Amino acid sequence: MAFEGLSDRLEAAFKKLRSKGSLTESDVKEAMREVRLALLEADVSYKVAKDFTASVTNKAIGAKVMESLTPAQMVIKIVNEELTALMGGTQAKLSNAAHPPTIVMMCGLQGSGKTTHSAKITKMLKKQGHRPLLVACDVYRPAAIKQLQVVGEQAEVPVFEMGNTDPVIIAKEAVKLAKDKGYDYVFLDTAGRLHIDEQLMQELKNIKAEVKPHEILLVVDSMTGQDAVNVASTFNDALGIDGLVLTKLDGDTRGGAALSARAITGKPIKFVGVGEKLDDLDVFHPERMASRILGMGDVLSLIEKAEQTLDEKKALELEEKLRRNKFDLNDLLSQLTEVKKMGSMKDILSMIPGIGKKIKDADIDDRQLDKTASIIYSMTPKERENPDIINPSRKRRIAAGCGMQVEDVNKLLAQYRQMQRMFKQMTGKGSKKKMKRMQSMMGGGGFPGMPM
Repeated sequence: MAFEGLSDRLEAAFKKLRSKGSLTESDVKEAMREVRLALLEADVSYKVAKDFTASVTNKAIGAKVMESLTPAQMVIKIVNEELTALMGGTQAKLSNAAHPPTIVMMCGLQGSGKTTHSAKITKMLKKQGHRPLLVACDVYRPAAIKQLQVVGEQAEVPVFEMGNTDPVIIAKEAVKLAKDKGYDYVFLDTAGRLHIDEQLMQELKNIKAEVKPHEILLVVDSMTGQDAVNVASTFNDALGIDGLVLTKLDGDTRGGAALSARAITGKPIKFVGVGEKLDDLDVFHPERMASRILGMGDVLSLIEKAEQTLDEKKALELEEKLRRNKFDLNDLLSQLTEVKKMGSMKDILSMIPGIGKKIKDADIDDRQLDKTASIIYSMTPKERENPDIINPSRKRRIAAGCGMQVEDVNKLLAQYRQMQRMFKQMTGKGSKKKMKRMQSMMGGGGFPGMPM
């Protein structure tokens, strides 16, 4: 995951601070040298890293320690605040024109992910009740129009194209169509190049002059390192971009270029791509990313992901079943399906404060959820409703049916009974006092599909 190296280095620097009862000025400066090295290793530009640590040092040395914090915690608090400010401070929302349609011009180098992320953003907007339109303005790259049509179909968003016509005319006609048909967002998927050249920039300037976009988003591949900063600066100087879309933030990228691009251009990061699927897109929240970098988790994003992904009706039905102590293996199978929609277990657990660091090197295999599901699928409807009837002969049949061992079936049944006991405690008297015990059991592998 992006920023993982930076997170580890910062954690090491803060660990030294925590070991000291009180902090001197030299302690703070030594820690900031470590932080600066961590930022530089993460591809943050030298100037940005230097300015960042200087600001933290000045505030940390002059700060009065709150009664509720230790000196080390105060420094971490300041780093968190400065890191949040470095990434933009607050969430920057997509523009919304007073008189629709809102015109968004997507630009960037070839291969940065413009086409895919145009579809990702429009799919997100469609889920929010908008009527977006994708426009094929890349008439040079082979199969560019076809690619946009494919991802547009996957996102269930219509695509406007006019073949190899002048992109300026295509953009103009698309906006006209959007006004006539009632589309409230128009996304122009413009052409890219392998490198920046005058011909590319002039075409983008011509499109901008013709349709006057409300938003110009630059798509930046976060794995390109410091080159991403140069690209962002050049596009910003030529077009006056309004925001950044960072791609491949789920990969093995050091991520520091993202911090630098925001600091150098002064333009906010609005979206981040965190996977290859069209749903793998997050709205960028600086304060949440800062918390994740510092190992503090990201509960708000986890809640939002759950709200967007999980079926509310099923959740209410499950709650009622738990209250009546009627939770069976059909319900467990349903919950496994819902959890899989949210993404990998490691990513989900990394958002929970205090857990992210512990599971960083853990071998969490998402296929374990599939194995658990296959065992349940091998059972008869009666066995799922009443697991107590599953005797040794039934276990052997279930194991043979899913290609696993009887021990795997036993393990699942044991975990299921453990969950039943937890749910009974949660819905019984004094359930609040028993929450810690439940959390301990869950952390110890109480959830079927997770390693014991």
